Amino acid sequence: MRIALVSDVYLPRLGGIEMHVHDLAVQLRRAGHAVTVFTATPADSPATDVPVVRLPSLAGVPTSLDALRFALGSGEYDVVHAHTSFFSPLAWNATRLAADLNLPAVITLHSLPAPDGVVLPWLLAHVDRDFGPRVRWTAVSEAVARRLRTVLPHRPIAVLHNGIDPAPWQQPPVDDHSLTIVSTMRLTQRKRPDALLETLQDIRRRVPADLPLRAVIIGTGPRAAAIARATRRRGLDWVELPGRLTRYEIQQLYLAADIYLAPAELESFGVAALEARSAGLAVVAMASGGVGEFVRDGIEGFLVDDHEEMAEVTAGLLTDRPLLQKLQAHNRFTEPSMTWPTVIEQHVAQYALTQPALSVGYLPSTA
Repeated sequence: MRIALVSDVYLPRLGGIEMHVHDLAVQLRRAGHAVTVFTATPADSPATDVPVVRLPSLAGVPTSLDALRFALGSGEYDVVHAHTSFFSPLAWNATRLAADLNLPAVITLHSLPAPDGVVLPWLLAHVDRDFGPRVRWTAVSEAVARRLRTVLPHRPIAVLHNGIDPAPWQQPPVDDHSLTIVSTMRLTQRKRPDALLETLQDIRRRVPADLPLRAVIIGTGPRAAAIARATRRRGLDWVELPGRLTRYEIQQLYLAADIYLAPAELESFGVAALEARSAGLAVVAMASGGVGEFVRDGIEGFLVDDHEEMAEVTAGLLTDRPLLQKLQAHNRFTEPSMTWPTVIEQHVAQYALTQPALSVGYLPSTA
């Protein structure tokens, strides 16, 4: 198939949507499909592994849609797949353009709305009114899909998970190391890095004083400077803030790590937690998000309801080596279900549903 992937945000900016759209494009191309990414994210140097059209923008908002309108109207694409967060004018406009051109479209929501929110449900319902009947809404997890179904009851909502290649994460661990807690996130208020610091401080109080601990919070973002100050103010000299790391660097760090913490209460999917789980780390995450679709209590890790429980459960794992090692061994030798072959199959099936004349078995390779 000929697929236009549309995302307001894309590499070189780092984040969950940015990385997923790039990886999805690569995997679709490997499966024999022709893929182009359209984005409003500028770049100094063009990417070479995926064709990218960077639309003119100001502060991340597209200022002209002429190139997108021309491309989608050219007849060169079979389907548009737009990736949206809470504010995604390019993704919404691309879906609207596809509807106007009678071009099949899939739109995926990557963010988890708060259960008591009012503005976002209204906004999504308002945006959907301009989409045609051939637009198919999807979500990155069942947690997001449940919320979206309440907003758009007339739309069938399917789940298109993020994907992973577990192999690079499944490396032999370093046996001789201090017990290490890690977390990878964009340092924004929504990811709750401040609450993570409080949780780490609580964990330190709960375990024996003579038990060596190390914690590493990977990532950067608007809260980076504030988190660095808070770490010093709290006296957390055992907490490291290396900033932005490459995937390879994270994989190497995880070789000498034990537990991954996912503190966000509105985690739509949690690909960083999935990567850590694939690397053999026990995962402790909030039960309110999408991490529960690949972490089960007592098997891959634990799901908790608040940060006090997160500290309690993590401290328990740090002082119960047999249980910790059991979880780690399971994760290291058991692949999750969200591997790329399965995820690509899910995506292609959704694309086929937008085109009644096609079936999943009749999707030509055009790349």
